[in-house]
Amino acid sequence: MAAPTHGAVVVGVGSSEEDLQVVREAAGEAAAHDRPLHLLHAFNWAAALEAPSVAGSRTAAEDLLERAGQVAGEVEPAVPVSGEIVEGSPVEALIHASESAFMVALGDGGMADCPDCVPADAPAVQLAARAGCPVLVGRAEPAPQGPVLIGVDGSSSSETALGFAFDYADRRGARLLAVRVVEPGRPDDDVLAAAVARHAERHPSVAAECHTVRGDPSTVLVEQSRSAQVALVGARGDEPWRGMLGEVSQTLLYHSPAPVIVVRGLKPAPPVGT
Repeated sequence: MAAPTHGAVVVGVGSSEEDLQVVREAAGEAAAHDRPLHLLHAFNWAAALEAPSVAGSRTAAEDLLERAGQVAGEVEPAVPVSGEIVEGSPVEALIHASESAFMVALGDGGMADCPDCVPADAPAVQLAARAGCPVLVGRAEPAPQGPVLIGVDGSSSSETALGFAFDYADRRGARLLAVRVVEPGRPDDDVLAAAVARHAERHPSVAAECHTVRGDPSTVLVEQSRSAQVALVGARGDEPWRGMLGEVSQTLLYHSPAPVIVVRGLKPAPPVGT
């Protein structure tokens, strides 16, 4: 039965084993943030009408949701789970859900395993560029139990992402690794330590490290993500209708072996002490 997506973690469900791994990750997000989980499957009526039986195609879609619900229940039995079958594109369905969801999640479609065959219109990239809330892009393999990685560049969107990352690490009892990459030849304005200190006041239990290194931001963050349980990055702008996604965000989506959360659609945190 369909349920409202307001405040839920919404995950796109397909037929691959990778999709079930993303369901597990999304269930973990729902549990950590005390949110319900909403399973969303986009049903292609055009393909169904060409099949020998429309009823059979619909039944297969219902079976996918049932299996996904079982998987979610196995990893997080206390999380309320609902499911919904909608007509149309999975990306458009998730973008629509993102207007009221806490987070939307989708598999990467094999991007991380195929560095030379990533289309510009990959569903995960489209969703991360246009969603109205944070987007989790899952991977086929579980990530190591490493730190929560966050890339910080001093922009307002990365500041918001840093606050989200602190909350994320706090809820999991995880270590936070904040990295600022300064390109060669550019001065270091030392904004990272100050930004981390501001958010650390709200999360005193989080063990946070901050490192400023020189190099190419995309290359450094992808390398750091190899030992992370998740990599977080801010989108370039918070207007989902403008389709904005920065180069670093896009590179992490393509090449990070860890799941990636593109933090967008959130209001900036109030100053410390307010």
